[in-house]
Amino acid sequence: MNDFANTWFFNNEWKPYAFQEQTWKAIAQQKSGLLNAPTGFGKTYAIWFGILQQYYQKKEKKSKKLHALWISPLRALSKEIQRATQQVSDHLDLDYRVELRTGDTSASVRQKQKTNTPHALITTPESVQLLLSSKGYSDFFSGLEFVVVDEWHELLGSKRGTLVELALSRLKNINPNLKIWGISATIGNLDEAMHILLGSNKGVLIKAALKKKIHIETLLPNTLEKYPQAGHLGVKMIDKVFPVIDQHHSTLLFTNTRSQAEIWYHQLLEKFPELAGQIALHHGSLSEETRLWVEEALHAGRLKAVVCTSSLDLGVDFRPVDCVVQIGSPKGVARFMQRAGRSGHQPDAISKIYFLPTHSLEIMEGAALHYAVSHSMYEQRQPYIRCFDILVQYMVTLAVSEGFRAEELFNEIIATHCFGSITKEEFNDCLLMITQGGRSLEAYDEFHKVIVEDGLYKVTDKYIAMRHRLSMGAIVSDAMMQVRYMKGSYLGSIEESFISKLKQGDAFWFGGKLLELVKTNAMQAIVKSSKQKKGIVPSWMGGRFAISTDFATALRHTFQMIHSRSKDKIRELNFLQPLFSLQEQVSAIPKENELLVEYIKTKFGHHLFVFPFDGKLIHEGMAALTAFRLSKIKKASFSIASNEYGFELLSETEYDIDAAIQNGLFSDIQLFEDIEKGINISEMARRKFRDIAGIAGLVFQGYPGKPVKTNHLQANSGLFFKVFEEYEPDNLLLREAYDEVFTFQLDYARMRQVYQRVSQHKIILRFPERLTPFSFPVFAESFRERYSNEDWESRLEKLKQQLL
Repeated sequence: MNDFANTWFFNNEWKPYAFQEQTWKAIAQQKSGLLNAPTGFGKTYAIWFGILQQYYQKKEKKSKKLHALWISPLRALSKEIQRATQQVSDHLDLDYRVELRTGDTSASVRQKQKTNTPHALITTPESVQLLLSSKGYSDFFSGLEFVVVDEWHELLGSKRGTLVELALSRLKNINPNLKIWGISATIGNLDEAMHILLGSNKGVLIKAALKKKIHIETLLPNTLEKYPQAGHLGVKMIDKVFPVIDQHHSTLLFTNTRSQAEIWYHQLLEKFPELAGQIALHHGSLSEETRLWVEEALHAGRLKAVVCTSSLDLGVDFRPVDCVVQIGSPKGVARFMQRAGRSGHQPDAISKIYFLPTHSLEIMEGAALHYAVSHSMYEQRQPYIRCFDILVQYMVTLAVSEGFRAEELFNEIIATHCFGSITKEEFNDCLLMITQGGRSLEAYDEFHKVIVEDGLYKVTDKYIAMRHRLSMGAIVSDAMMQVRYMKGSYLGSIEESFISKLKQGDAFWFGGKLLELVKTNAMQAIVKSSKQKKGIVPSWMGGRFAISTDFATALRHTFQMIHSRSKDKIRELNFLQPLFSLQEQVSAIPKENELLVEYIKTKFGHHLFVFPFDGKLIHEGMAALTAFRLSKIKKASFSIASNEYGFELLSETEYDIDAAIQNGLFSDIQLFEDIEKGINISEMARRKFRDIAGIAGLVFQGYPGKPVKTNHLQANSGLFFKVFEEYEPDNLLLREAYDEVFTFQLDYARMRQVYQRVSQHKIILRFPERLTPFSFPVFAESFRERYSNEDWESRLEKLKQQLL
């Protein structure tokens, strides 16, 4: 039994769950492992009390070294963990001190943590790398006994997860008996996730035999739009949202992008002014002061609603929140469940989530979500492998601090999942990059960052060390500009690409405020409050989620329900019956094992619509490939559009589509070769290379507050890309760019699965006389590109009226 846990649970009149007791026992047996349990059931306490028990049962004198390191992916989550764990020490009158170290921690506090080390440090992957770049890190970590990686599933499918893998490999070298624990939501590859986290360490997978109670409900519009367009319902459903907010103590409204969050916050306040002072906005571009205020207000129960993005996705414990609204497609089952778990964040409480579709066809996703959740269709997370940009950065990190020996480092990293397959030759190429700039850049001294003395690789130049510490990490984005009032108050940051499109005097929404651009000063946008009535909503890059494979499978399964009598029992599909009837009347509704293809002639040209229902990113690749295969039959120019359900090719040239299908238009034969020839892989790789070059330190991204402009970064990285293409085609970073395009951007493995599935399906080819309910939303995506913001909606509405 665990004495500290027993006291804590007794004082709070709680009873521990079996999985908590299992975890305490496993930690007492000196084991590592991965813990999986529903949100709100006390995963943190399951591991934390095990750590405390191990610390205090030692008979020898307590070390003043760091005892436990807790890594979390978000600063908001880090603060929550620090709050919860320090509260245990305070209430039990323990001298076990827990501190926070993130990007928001001041330099003075960081320095004190080195001289007066806390017992536990709650931090992020990037901050761990910064610690490894500090002189004396091996002494700082010499007493470390536990590392806990929170929300491991969230880090697993990113290069930030690779940073964690490398950090753990070094920490295990310092402390061979290190115990590693991960906390993860339910994903489809939990066993693999545990293996990647623990590496050579053997461990236990503890899964709680508990099921979180969840209430899922789709908000339906008053009238059905038979010819829907993306975002058309959107804020028009705002009247459905207000009663939900009003009936609950506190509601989180999740959007998929920061732009959506800004729009919804503004619209809610404009339509329901009584919410003023009770509603807030939270996303990653707002200032730390603003975000912290919102988080504190949520904890205190002072807010009725918060419009947010993934910035509040993870396991932050906001007890007053008893309801969640998901605005638009969640794109994945796990993400939907993760967000649902932000409500009812306590044992046996019901997590309540409302799904608000932004257009009529998206209502189908409500039925798909019910099906996917009931069948536990949780997505796998695909880990990164062979990330040479991360490895090169990591080598310099170690060289900046205490240096490293090549053979020792090689043996460490090949024990990780990410670098388990690299050869000694590839490792030596990475060493060549940091010491001589590789085989192509050896003539340039600025790439001779690391020197070798007596077999020790180290950085002796303070300027190189400083620039490296400023550039560390794996998060890449457009250059950010600070948004400041004329008097200097800081509001947050916004992407340079957005500000560059504004003229002096233009108004835009940010942080729920209507601002007017006064001027730009270096990387600052100086603003004032605007008296104008309208403003532009900022757009941010990186808001493109891909529909997951499992969610796409659930979405296609709804067609089996539509063709069966069960649709009348399913609220969402029953509501959509008039739309389905019209689609059936003018074209067809495919079955689960069928592919619908529509070929329509309008005054705009010949439209080919294909509906695989596999998500926008996959459809973009399929559209480009289909255009290439058609152009081999007859040369033509195509306009391409896509949404989550299908894609469109528009051309003035007419094709015999039936013959093209018979000749393998959707075949998986020669798929790789056709992708290479039909899609501009080189251009995609060139853009991907910009991020890789930044992570690897080939291009310097600037100083705090003075980042290098995006176009300069692109030009600099583009120059390296061209040099490598011409003179060093086997360059590891160049190869990585192409690999990432195929693996992640095109998702080649998934695309092949889609083509293999489609080749087994019956293809339903229809020639409707006009646009259909299925094709109209895809058509609307391309239509808005042809006209200005002022008139595309009215033109599209007129066209829609002609179809009715």
